[in-house]
Amino acid sequence: SSRTRPRAHSARVEEREPTASMDGQDWNQVVLTKKRPTGGMNGVPKSADAARRMGMQVQTVKKQGAGYNAQRMGKLENETEELSHAKVGGGVKKAIMQGRLAKKMTQAQVAQMINEKPQIIQEYESGKAIPNQQILAKLERILGVKLRGLK
Repeated sequence: SSRTRPRAHSARVEEREPTASMDGQDWNQVVLTKKRPTGGMNGVPKSADAARRMGMQVQTVKKQGAGYNAQRMGKLENETEELSHAKVGGGVKKAIMQGRLAKKMTQAQVAQMINEKPQIIQEYESGKAIPNQQILAKLERILGVKLRGLK
């Protein structure tokens, strides 16, 4: 015997007239205006650009040595010494390369063992790296080569 389920009540849809009541609306016109720029006194513009636009003749004078910052800039311009970071010396890069080749390891393998990028090892072996004592210590431990103190 097959039972029939009672059908769910269908929702009634009431049709309502759209309420177009606009009683609470404010229909007055709104006008927005910009505040006019206030010029200088008696038609004299405040900036040199404004004076130029008005066709006036403008004379500008460059200030010399306007305080501490200008003095510092002058010192920088007169600086002749070339400054650069210390790079890895020839002895260090040779020692790294020889230690790595003695253990028959690639740069990538050494880098992986000291948890650094292969590019770091490449920079040390080419002499472009700025020496980092922590990285040198890791390399000494892995390669069994003395690196700190070499030039």
